[in-house]
Amino acid sequence: MTKENIDLAILFADIAKSTHLYETLGNKIAKNLIDSCISLLTRVTVQHQGTVIKTIGDEIMCTFQSANDAVEAAIEMNRGIEEMIVEGMPGAPPPNIYVGIQRGPVIREDNDVFGDAVNMAARMVAQAKQRQIITTEETVSALNPEHKELARCIDKTTIKGKSGEIDIYEVVWEQQDATVMVDEDFSAMTLQALMEVQFQGQQIDVDQNRPSITLGRQSHNEVVVNDNRVSRSHASIEYRRGKFILIDKSTNGTYALIQGKKSINLRRDEAQLLGNGIIGLGREVTPDSPLAIHYKIKLL
Repeated sequence: MTKENIDLAILFADIAKSTHLYETLGNKIAKNLIDSCISLLTRVTVQHQGTVIKTIGDEIMCTFQSANDAVEAAIEMNRGIEEMIVEGMPGAPPPNIYVGIQRGPVIREDNDVFGDAVNMAARMVAQAKQRQIITTEETVSALNPEHKELARCIDKTTIKGKSGEIDIYEVVWEQQDATVMVDEDFSAMTLQALMEVQFQGQQIDVDQNRPSITLGRQSHNEVVVNDNRVSRSHASIEYRRGKFILIDKSTNGTYALIQGKKSINLRRDEAQLLGNGIIGLGREVTPDSPLAIHYKIKLL
């Protein structure tokens, strides 16, 4: 039995809502689908010079020599899962995954690893929402500049076994190169603001306590719009230092009417939302349309 102290990037990937898959697809199809997902995650790990440590049901744990390799693998895992076809149900959407990463010292013993980095990676995957890659500042600091640009701090929280609060980062794999469109008439917005987002009787507040929400057709989104022109993960709204940014990630684009006069059409781009207005996913909407997402920004 050999032991080795080494720095590695630990990655956990969990298949989201696997119990629900068994309930909706039946045992055979669900089991085959989960097995196919684990096989894909394993292939991606190996392709990015990683090592699969273990698979447990709907979860895979693997290691990488660098944080960059782990991030690249995590992005490819999400993209690969997204393109899967459910055997026997070609119209059904594939599942999503949660991913957590931590770079740090571990003890490698035979075919297993132990240590604080392993525990932190497990904590990170528990923090992740569907389609999210979650990590810490320690891991982000080990990334090259290209990958650092994908990371954003989304929360500060306490972690069991750790003293004080730590910064939680998301690696934004769906967002492509984007340019912020700023209206100078509203550039003096203060750092304390809240956005009320309303859709079909539902209201969600976006602010420093909840700095981002997602919009799309699939149920993992905070705002779910059931329309055939809407992508599974269509767009998001982010709170950035008192500004609210609408980000399109879709096929058919995202439309917004700001203050009733400024119209924007985003395609894999982003823009600042101002005052109040309406958002349309995949199509232009009017204020009285049932598909219109209404928003209002309030200064605090």
